[in-house]
Amino acid sequence: MSYDYDLFVIGAGSGGVRAARMSAGNGARVAVAEGTYLGGTCVNVGCVPKKLFVYGSHFAEDAEDARAYGWDFEGGPFDWPRLRDNKTREIERLNGIYRNLLDGAGVDIKWGRAVLEDPHHVRIGDEIFSTASVLIATGSWPTVPDLPGREHAITSNEAFYLERFPERAVVVGGGYIGVEFAGIFAGLGARTTLIYRGAMFLRGFDDEIREFVAAELDKKGIDLRFSTQVESIAAHGDARHLELDSGATLDTDLVLYATGRTPNTRGLGLETVGVALNERGGVLVDEFYRTSVGNVYAIGDVIDREQLTPVAIAEGMCIANNLFTDKPKRTVDYDLIPTAVFCQPNIGTVGLTEAAARERFGSDVDVFGADFKPMKHTLTGRDERTLMKLVVRRSDDRVIGAHMVGPEAGEIIQGLAVAMTAGATKEQFDRTIGIHPTAAEEFVTMRQPRSR
Repeated sequence: MSYDYDLFVIGAGSGGVRAARMSAGNGARVAVAEGTYLGGTCVNVGCVPKKLFVYGSHFAEDAEDARAYGWDFEGGPFDWPRLRDNKTREIERLNGIYRNLLDGAGVDIKWGRAVLEDPHHVRIGDEIFSTASVLIATGSWPTVPDLPGREHAITSNEAFYLERFPERAVVVGGGYIGVEFAGIFAGLGARTTLIYRGAMFLRGFDDEIREFVAAELDKKGIDLRFSTQVESIAAHGDARHLELDSGATLDTDLVLYATGRTPNTRGLGLETVGVALNERGGVLVDEFYRTSVGNVYAIGDVIDREQLTPVAIAEGMCIANNLFTDKPKRTVDYDLIPTAVFCQPNIGTVGLTEAAARERFGSDVDVFGADFKPMKHTLTGRDERTLMKLVVRRSDDRVIGAHMVGPEAGEIIQGLAVAMTAGATKEQFDRTIGIHPTAAEEFVTMRQPRSR
C-alpha cells in the first residue's frame, strides 16, 4: 500500500524533532505535527529558560562576592520584566532554529492536535494523512493535585511568564523543578519557602548529596519544610493563604506546584487504536520503542521512563536508525545516564548512588569523598561548600557512581560520564593528572576510601 508518509511524528519536542530530521536524512518521507510550540518543554518552558533564570539569580551573590576581589558595584532594583522578556526573545529565536532545521531536512510541519484514526491514519482538523509508521513524542505536562484552591496555584509553565515578580514565593515539590525554582526565586530576591511531603527532597539521588544540598539551601535563607503537605489554598486579593497539615498557615504572593509531570497522551486516540498505557497514562513500549500496535512507536517523556531531554533525543536517534537504515537495531543504555540539577549550588551525578551500590553489591563497595570550601570563597568568606564522591566496586576497581554538589557540577560530571561509560577504574582515575587549581581535580586525587 502507498502512504503519504513513511513516518508521522506526533509532537515536535526535542525527541520528535530529532527522530523526524534523522529519519528524513535517511531517505524517509516524514511529517511532524505540533499543537503548541516547536522544541517542546525543554526549549519553551523547561531546561533552556530555567537555566537562563538560574544564571540571572546568581548575579546578586556575584556582585557581593566581587567586593573581596576589589570590585564595587552600585546595587539597583532587580528588573524582572527585562529578564523575562530577554528570555522570551531567546526562546523565539530557538523556535525559529527548530523550524529551519525541520524545513532544511525536508520534514513537513503540520500545525494542530493530531489524533490517530487507526494505526495508519492521522487526523488534524479536517485533514487525514496516511502513514506507514507513527511516532508518539508528545512529552509530559505539569499537574497540580486535586486540593481545595488548586486554581490559585501555578506550574512551571506559567512561572516563565509572570506579570510581576513576587516578594514571597512558595514552591511545593521536591524534585528537579521544585528545588531549582526555589533557588531561582530566592536568588532573585523573593522570600522563599519550599514544601515537600517527604522527609528529604530529591528522592532517587544519593542520600549524602540530598542532605548536603538541604544544608546549602538553608544557608541561602530558603525555608525548607519537609514532611509537610498543603491542605488548601485561598486567595485574598493578590495574596495566597495556605493551610498546612501541621496546623500552621502560610501567606505568600505565589504558589508554584512542582509535584510531577504526567505523560501527555489524552486525546490522541491511542486507546481507540489499542495502544497500551500504564496507570499514569504513559505509553508502554518494548526495548526498541514499539508499542502494542506494531507500526506505532513512542519515545521521550510520554513513555514515562527518564524525563530528560538528552534521553528523548537518544531514543529519537534509535527510531531513525531502526526504521530507516540497515544497521543493527539500537536502544538506549539507561544504566549510566548523567544528569544535573541546577539548584544552587548545582548537583551533577552519574551511575549508582551509594545506597543502590551497597544494595546491589553488598560489601564489595568502596566510597571516596571530598568536602571543601571552593577556592573562590577563601576570599569572599561565603559559607558555601562543595561535595564530591566516587562509588567504586572493589572486586574489579570499576567506578560505578560519581556525584557532586558545587559550582558547574554538571559540566564536570559530563566528562566523568564519558570515562565511566568506557569502563574506567579507580586506578585509572588515580593515574590521571589533575588540572590545578580546580575543583575537578579532586576526582583524581581521592586516595583513601572513607567507608567500606
